[in-house]
Amino acid sequence: VTKNVDFEAELVVVIKDVARNIDVNDADRVILGYTIGNDVTARDIQYSSSKTLYSWSKSLDTFAPIGPWIVTKDEIPDPQNLRIRLWINDEIYQDSNTANMIKGVKEIVSEASKYLTLYPGDLIFTGTPAGTGFALKPPRFLRDGDTVRIEIEKIGVLENPVKRM
Repeated sequence: VTKNVDFEAELVVVIKDVARNIDVNDADRVILGYTIGNDVTARDIQYSSSKTLYSWSKSLDTFAPIGPWIVTKDEIPDPQNLRIRLWINDEIYQDSNTANMIKGVKEIVSEASKYLTLYPGDLIFTGTPAGTGFALKPPRFLRDGDTVRIEIEKIGVLENPVKRM
C-alpha cells in the first residue's frame, strides 16, 4: 500500500507508572527508562490527498521497531545529551544530539499526560532529528534489501532489515 517508506531515528521514553495531567517537574517519577525507535513512516499515505487518517502512515505492519533493550533512567540521568545517529546500509543520514530536540523529555511526557492517561509500558516516541528521507533532494526512501541501523549513545544499536511485503 506504500512506495515511500521513510525512516526516523528516535529516543523512546518507556513509562512505569500511571500518569494523568502530570506537571513537567514531576515527569521523571513516571519514566522507567529509554530505548531506541525507528518511527517508520509511509510518506505517500501521510501526505495523501484522500481522507486517509494521518496515523495510518505510521501504523503499518512491521513499522515502529524498538530495542534492543530498555535502559533505566538511573543509567541515563540526562536524556537531553545523547548522540543519535542513523545509517542506511553504510551511509549515514542522521547525526545529531537529543540536546537539539524541540521539546525535552520531561515536557513531552507532561504534555502527553494532559491528552491521555499514560500506563506502565506505554512508549513515547520523542521526535526525529534532521535527515529523514523525504526531506532530502532527491528524496531517499527505504528499499527492499536495505538495512537501517540506529545508534543512541548509552542505549545501544537497533538494526533492522527492510523487506518488501
